[in-house]
Amino acid sequence: MAERTLDLGQLQALLERVRGLKVACVGDLMLDRYVYGEVSRISPEAPIPVLRARRTVAMAGAVGNVARNVGSLGGAARLGAAVGDDPAGAELRALIAADEGVESFVAAGPAPTIVKTRYVSAGQQLLRLDDEVAGDRSLSSAAVFDGAASILISDYAKGGVTATVLEDALTAARATGAPVIVDPKGNDFARYGAVDVIKPNASELAGATGLPVETDADVEAALKALLAATTAKAIIVTRAGKGMSLMRRGGAVKHFPGRAREVFDVSGAGDTGLAALGLALGAGAALEAAVEFAILASGVVVGKAGTAVVTPAELIDAEMSQHASGAHAKVMPLEELAHVIEGWRRQGLKVGFTNGCFDILHRGHVAYLAQARSWCDRLVVALNTDASVRRLKGEGRPINDLDSRAVVIGGLQSVDRVTSFDDPTPIALIERLRPDVLIKGADYTREGVVGGDLVESWGGEVKLATFEDGYSTTRTIEKMKAD
Repeated sequence: MAERTLDLGQLQALLERVRGLKVACVGDLMLDRYVYGEVSRISPEAPIPVLRARRTVAMAGAVGNVARNVGSLGGAARLGAAVGDDPAGAELRALIAADEGVESFVAAGPAPTIVKTRYVSAGQQLLRLDDEVAGDRSLSSAAVFDGAASILISDYAKGGVTATVLEDALTAARATGAPVIVDPKGNDFARYGAVDVIKPNASELAGATGLPVETDADVEAALKALLAATTAKAIIVTRAGKGMSLMRRGGAVKHFPGRAREVFDVSGAGDTGLAALGLALGAGAALEAAVEFAILASGVVVGKAGTAVVTPAELIDAEMSQHASGAHAKVMPLEELAHVIEGWRRQGLKVGFTNGCFDILHRGHVAYLAQARSWCDRLVVALNTDASVRRLKGEGRPINDLDSRAVVIGGLQSVDRVTSFDDPTPIALIERLRPDVLIKGADYTREGVVGGDLVESWGGEVKLATFEDGYSTTRTIEKMKAD
């Protein structure tokens, strides 16, 4: 395994260097639509689920998603592609025009716009519908390459990456020294010419070489064969959870492990990796550091729904989380938590919320939180601050300070995030986070739950969790004093 070359400080420095960096993104462009809804029954007409659509989201896909990621990471994307002279093309161009991080060089061409529609329920894709026909979707102008510090070619084999486009890219690169990185398709990688990097996934590497790619040794043999068959300067193969492997011409293979992340949706992860590679290399980073940057960015994006983008703040948070325990990583302030919850909501996940002092964790707390988690996909626990606990329980409380309580609660498998509040009630948190399920103990009535009416007003529900008899913090403290 290759030694790490990108620590937190280097990551922050790299993110500063890529800010405003011009990156040309050319290739195949398509419209990605996501239809989110709920499935509650099977169709009487056939054994298929019936999706009740709730909302539809559209975004630029393929090379459009590469450009979006360049912009979200702080770069200045220059997007060159062709779309159809049709309503989908007009919608796509409007989406691109509204993205401040992307400068459009998109023109209307003869081929209809490609549209991919995914139908999603409870965070899972049920069906993908592709609306496409073959045709010429190549660039009409080479102006997109002007001033670019890096050139990214996103080939989805839809007609956007022609011999002319490749020659224009290489000509521009020879004039400026900009690296050219290709995300390839098909089996003839030699057609890309003397680019700096070709970035296939493991399946594409196997298809291009006819060799297995299961083990590190397999990958090494396949990389050597592919370099021998092309004029590329280096090959980087993406291997999903196994990370990435790099081989320069004339050099040894280096394997880079993946980052342990919760995988929700791999759509567009390759686009994110391509954007990160291009930005890092354009900013002068070594190839090894660029690979680690791409692994980090791809690892973040697979935890999101759809063809998503990654921000510098998310990369820094992910890097910090690698060095923190799982419990510490769950604890966060309100605004950061609100951002996380918005991401969960885009994934169609049900968010639960409960609050309390949780001073000395006991069996009753564990059972309560486990029951609360059974009513939602993600559970947030809001803890009273030390001052708030003191106001509620009197001097001498809490026994454990807020930091200690937060880490202990965060250590429970049933808890997904922990935050805190100092107000007499958590109403401000509830208004900001808008949970789908509000949970309190069975010693409350539904009418007495603070924020219950708010949660129900936006379609949520209030649940009352039972307590195990004989367990309470007060009783635990009394027993400790008696002992």
